[in-house]
Amino acid sequence: MTTEELRTSLLNAPKNGFTRITAQQRAEMEAYCKRYTAFIDAAKTEREATTWAVENAEKFGFRPLVPGMELKPGDRVYRNNRGKSILLAVIGKENLNNGSNICAAHVDSPRMDVKPNPLYEDSEIAYFKTHYYGGIKKYQWPTVALALHGVVYRKDGQVITVTIGEEESDPILVVTDLLVHLSADQMRKTLAEGIVGEQLNVVLGTEPIEGEGADLVKLNVMKLLNEKYGIVEEDFLSAELTIVPAGKCREVGLDRSLLGAYGHDDRVCAFAEMDSLFQLDIPNKTAVCILADKEEIGSVGISGMQSQCFETFMQDLCDIQGASLNRCFENSFCLSADVSNAFDPNFAETCDRRNNSQLNYGVSICKYTGSRGKGGASDASAEAMGHVRSTLDKAGVIWQIATLGKVDQGGGGTVAAYMANRNIVTVDAGVPVLCMHAPMELVSKLDCYETMLACKAIYEA
Repeated sequence: MTTEELRTSLLNAPKNGFTRITAQQRAEMEAYCKRYTAFIDAAKTEREATTWAVENAEKFGFRPLVPGMELKPGDRVYRNNRGKSILLAVIGKENLNNGSNICAAHVDSPRMDVKPNPLYEDSEIAYFKTHYYGGIKKYQWPTVALALHGVVYRKDGQVITVTIGEEESDPILVVTDLLVHLSADQMRKTLAEGIVGEQLNVVLGTEPIEGEGADLVKLNVMKLLNEKYGIVEEDFLSAELTIVPAGKCREVGLDRSLLGAYGHDDRVCAFAEMDSLFQLDIPNKTAVCILADKEEIGSVGISGMQSQCFETFMQDLCDIQGASLNRCFENSFCLSADVSNAFDPNFAETCDRRNNSQLNYGVSICKYTGSRGKGGASDASAEAMGHVRSTLDKAGVIWQIATLGKVDQGGGGTVAAYMANRNIVTVDAGVPVLCMHAPMELVSKLDCYETMLACKAIYEA
């Protein structure tokens, strides 16, 4: 063999995905990304993502799972977990003793949560106090257009949905920063210290209500909220309000190859799971889609991946088929669909370039995540990686291998460890992201599309 023939047959030479797709695939990619854009604009919180999932799942024939109901291959069921996470399944031809094919993602994203006693006035400016949720760079959030999303459980028991800042006619909210002219001391601080958590206070207003006494600006803000939503200050004690970046998903770059939005991590993978499940015919094994909450703070709580909600859902499915939950888990496979970091040449020193995902090279497969010695990782076996490799290759999916940064640089985790702890073979995979956890994140249209195809391939395996 010639040197070139040896090179071709023996060495791995990844190629940019845009050099590998057809015109038809490009059209399908653009159509898929339009569907995704509509979702990401409508779902900026886990509650909104769950609401969207229920509404659209029902359009595709999904119905609530009721213990003991009759199910046959091709039936579609879901369980809404308290409005904050959701599990969906398409029943397969095989008994659940043979396992299921699972795709698991999370629908929460880093943000600022409004504190229980949030509203105050200082120097005739009304503010909300917040507590940031998940890993953020605090300095990125001041001077960004922000919106208020969430629900308020009123004293009378009525639950009110709140959204302010998304419509063109809405006001936006803002966290202030110090002017550069007076920033001599601030500029000497580290990035972590330049803005601290207790400074992430959101400006609500400056106009006082007519009358005498203190806190007239605060009172005016409360009056406006009462007129619009019927709430009083005490209702904040039973509210779940979040501050997120305002605005819609936009195409990025002169070639429009990227999408810029808040919350790609991890709703970009959540949508890939759902969209492929909605289009699924009758699979051999039952296909299960998980959209979990609380991943950004450790997958804890009743809506996180560590809760028993998943076991209950699967137990109900197993009971209907007379299957063993333990046997089902033992024979199941899970694609833990979470984003990875895309290589950024502006910060090349943080990555091992030979082992980092790149934009436009397809869905990123991660054997392990974790940090500093694989701490907190689910380390997939060679057999598990081989299963993903052969499944995606057979389906013609464009994929790449990746790890999360240099060994001693840092790292992160996903829901994969909690699925593996259930004795389910699990591999991490997802869309590479630039500016992860920032108010605006960037993803490649091609990588989004290939991640959807990867989820479809796993469901059909």
